[in-house]
Amino acid sequence: MAASDEFRKYLKEGKVVEALTLALGEAIELEITTWVSSEDDQGYGAMGQPAPGARMRTRMNLVDGDIDNEVGSQFIGSGPYTELRDFHLQQVQDGRDIIKQNLESLQQMFVLLARTVERLPKNRTNPALPSQQPPVY
Repeated sequence: MAASDEFRKYLKEGKVVEALTLALGEAIELEITTWVSSEDDQGYGAMGQPAPGARMRTRMNLVDGDIDNEVGSQFIGSGPYTELRDFHLQQVQDGRDIIKQNLESLQQMFVLLARTVERLPKNRTNPALPSQQPPVY
């Protein structure tokens, strides 16, 4: 199941903490891979993944701030796919924009959740989070 489907499922079930935990976990890293596929298996490595020389890949870790780029030999110099570099760079920029929007949405959800919790009756006991429940012996 895709993370977005799992997120929606948690929300429908009222499992807000699980949904937000999943969303935060998915928001940490972005990986964008560009390669040219063909009908045969040329350019593919193990398990159907593009071989290193036949791909461009960018990985961004939002927590550490690390950005790793890999550019295969077919995308540089006089390689057959050099015109795809601009396409890949645009995908990376689009990915950054999407992550920014997703983080803004998460921030809004946290604000909404905090406001909702504040409005709950004070005399009502809130159930403990799964990690705070005492062990059963």
